Amino acid sequence: MKAMDFAIEDKVDALLVCLEKDIEHLQVSLSQLHELRRLVIKRDDIALGQLLEKIQVEENHYRNQERNRQSIRKELATALGCNPERMTLSALEAKLPEIRKKQIVQTKTKLRSLIEDFKKEHMSIALLLSECARFNNLLLRSIFDLGKAEVVCYNANGATKRQTDMALVNLQL
Repeated sequence: MKAMDFAIEDKVDALLVCLEKDIEHLQVSLSQLHELRRLVIKRDDIALGQLLEKIQVEENHYRNQERNRQSIRKELATALGCNPERMTLSALEAKLPEIRKKQIVQTKTKLRSLIEDFKKEHMSIALLLSECARFNNLLLRSIFDLGKAEVVCYNANGATKRQTDMALVNLQL
């Protein structure tokens, strides 16, 4: 092997290590999304605040990981004579020997699977939070619109009666 081939091999090894860290980060993020949903449902504000602080700290650490991956990507693109913007795992896979190609394909498959799971979980949490916001808006509107006669009730004869003496809680026993 030439010195250039060794350099490329080293960069591919570094990229695979970096991608394994990305996989671990995605797995942790996915479990954090599950925990986030659980805490929203339980309405545990203290634990939710702690989780959000933990996510912010981990996000700052992940930025370094992102820079490292981009650096390796640019180095690989330069070593292989490619445009850094077009250096993807698929492009890299096409330029590597069969043994390395299998490693890249396995890593790429893991990443795609985790990303799809992450997108689904993200969408379900977004829908949950949207429903919570909608419910809260309806609740607040019903509390603060007490003086307005928007509620229409029907009696036994089918006649309508506007309910103006509506209370939030009926205290009669």
